[in-house]
Amino acid sequence: MTARGAAAAGLLAAGIAAATFADATRPARAEKLITSLSTYRVFITSQFTGAELMLFGTIERDAATVSRRGGYDIVVTITGPRETMTVRRKRVVLGIWVNTESRTFVDVPSFLAIRSNRPITEIADPELLRRNQIGLDYIVLPQQIGNDVADVQHEDPFRTAFLRLQKERGQYRERDNAVTFLTPTVFRAAITLPADVPIGTYEIDVKLLSDGALLWRDTSAFETVKVAFEQFVASAARDHGLLYGLITALMALVIGWIASVIFRRD
Repeated sequence: MTARGAAAAGLLAAGIAAATFADATRPARAEKLITSLSTYRVFITSQFTGAELMLFGTIERDAATVSRRGGYDIVVTITGPRETMTVRRKRVVLGIWVNTESRTFVDVPSFLAIRSNRPITEIADPELLRRNQIGLDYIVLPQQIGNDVADVQHEDPFRTAFLRLQKERGQYRERDNAVTFLTPTVFRAAITLPADVPIGTYEIDVKLLSDGALLWRDTSAFETVKVAFEQFVASAARDHGLLYGLITALMALVIGWIASVIFRRD
């Protein structure tokens, strides 16, 4: 064998050894999630009063996997369409409530629901929760601060106020008893949507944990859409803004004139 051939063989052997070592040190995927939704499209009409979707899931284990001592935990995060919102702080100035400060939250979820089988703080340590954005306290909410956009500390008054307002509106929710295990490896979770749910695509992120470690995650999505007359009005307002405004103003004038004729006194 030539010197060049010997060098090539040595490099090949070293590469095989390195690959074998990497495979040996890579953690095996002993469990994985398979999930399914009861429906992947929610239709919004004028009679819409809310909806409830059902998420079903199963934990599949390979033949060599033994039961986990601490069992399994499931955290489901439903994230609605993102939008930019502003929070304002009011103070009394000369006896009048006025806006004195404001903070803009950039591309944050318009709807956010978190479902788990037990309290989030009992599932994993704060570092893992923060790193994987598990729970309302650890969700990243970027804010416009000067020329920068970044998240802030959890104790920030504007962040606290934003979360409180979204909870009061029913757009941010967290429940720690909303995932039910039907068997040790089969579960379900109800996803409740309010009557004023935003229109758009909703992302579903399901995380499987055990003994404080993240084992697997599965993602899917569903969408809310307006149909019938509601869809026609929404499309007209979006695609033909000027014409929509003129027709709306004309209808208001006609309705006002009809009302004056009906209720006028002779």
